[in-house]
Amino acid sequence: MRQKIRERFHIVREGKGQPGQQPGEPVPDPTMQELDAQVRDYRRRTRRRMIITAAAVILVLVGVFLFINLQTYTSVRTIDIYGAEDAGNSSYRQFGSGVLKYSRDGIVLLDRKGEEVWNQSYQMQTPTVYEFGDSAVVADKGGNDMIVVDEEGLKGEIETTLPIEKAVVSSQGIVAAILNGDSEPRIVCYDAAGNILAELDSAMTGNGYPLDIGLSENGELLMVSYMTVRGGRTVSNIYYYNFGEAGAQAENYEVVTDTYEDMIAPTVFFMDENTSVAVGNDRVLIYRGQDTPALQQTIELDKEVKSVCHSSSYIGLVLKNEGEAGYELRLYNKSGSMVMSEKFTGDYSNIKICGMQVIMYGGTQCSVFTRAGVHKFEGEMDETILEMFPAFGVNKYIVMNTNGMEVVRFVK
Repeated sequence: MRQKIRERFHIVREGKGQPGQQPGEPVPDPTMQELDAQVRDYRRRTRRRMIITAAAVILVLVGVFLFINLQTYTSVRTIDIYGAEDAGNSSYRQFGSGVLKYSRDGIVLLDRKGEEVWNQSYQMQTPTVYEFGDSAVVADKGGNDMIVVDEEGLKGEIETTLPIEKAVVSSQGIVAAILNGDSEPRIVCYDAAGNILAELDSAMTGNGYPLDIGLSENGELLMVSYMTVRGGRTVSNIYYYNFGEAGAQAENYEVVTDTYEDMIAPTVFFMDENTSVAVGNDRVLIYRGQDTPALQQTIELDKEVKSVCHSSSYIGLVLKNEGEAGYELRLYNKSGSMVMSEKFTGDYSNIKICGMQVIMYGGTQCSVFTRAGVHKFEGEMDETILEMFPAFGVNKYIVMNTNGMEVVRFVK
């Protein structure tokens, strides 16, 4: 019986132990010590194998990522086609999670499978679309009609008393428009229901001819680029009008009146609620502030500006090369630092920033650069490209053309 107990249990003896051991202290069992050492060694080896395996997996994933993203693709493979009626007679604009399809007869919101979400009819001769955030405005250039829409459908209709030259919209649905009559042009702001919120007459203010306008996300701040001539020199006036509390006490709502000699600024826009930009013929002006914006950064340009695009994070410029063919594509962040510069050839009538990519297209030709400067795609598609933007998935894009909506993937 004792023998069985000894075999099943470790008996702790008291008495003489190892040198330095206190009386009554358990005597270490050599077998258990060896077992503990083996367990610790096994755990170390297991951790080492797990670390090596994880590192190998990460290296493989990084390798695959670099292989996919650091090469230039030259062809496309069509994955899906969603046909649409009168696709070739319509224009398209990416909007929210879908696509706006518009023509002289009306506008339709399509989802990413080409299905109709809503439609709104109208009669316009030259419909143009400008979107910002959650809202879009369709304006009849040279006419007197505008409608405001969002992803739910129609928000309101606006009728102007003078022909429309340009219209912009805030995310809240406030619309600002440059109207041209027989006399000097005027700028009028409307709510989505067509009620006039503010009216600025260029002839009365004497600020010059309005070249472009930009509206803040909440619709309270209006940015205007005026051009005039003084003493034989071209002058640009960059004005901000605040229709909120900050401009309530200001004369004619004017809170900023900056003047720049020998500059023409045909493009102004808001990147977000705190950043607005004016692009001139030889410089880019970055303003910061929500109530009374102030000039934060000036980017001097040494080349002629061919086209401009922007997102909420980046300013994109296509500049004409001097002394050589082709163009230079530059990206600047909101602080005015240049984050990408790449040269390319080819004339593209459309340029847009989608996330971390710049997409350029014209006719059937297309070129795509990444924010890191990788020339991701350079090639031709079968049909004329009417709109294009990234889709979910590796190298997948949604392309609107005369067939309707196509989902394509870049391939070698």
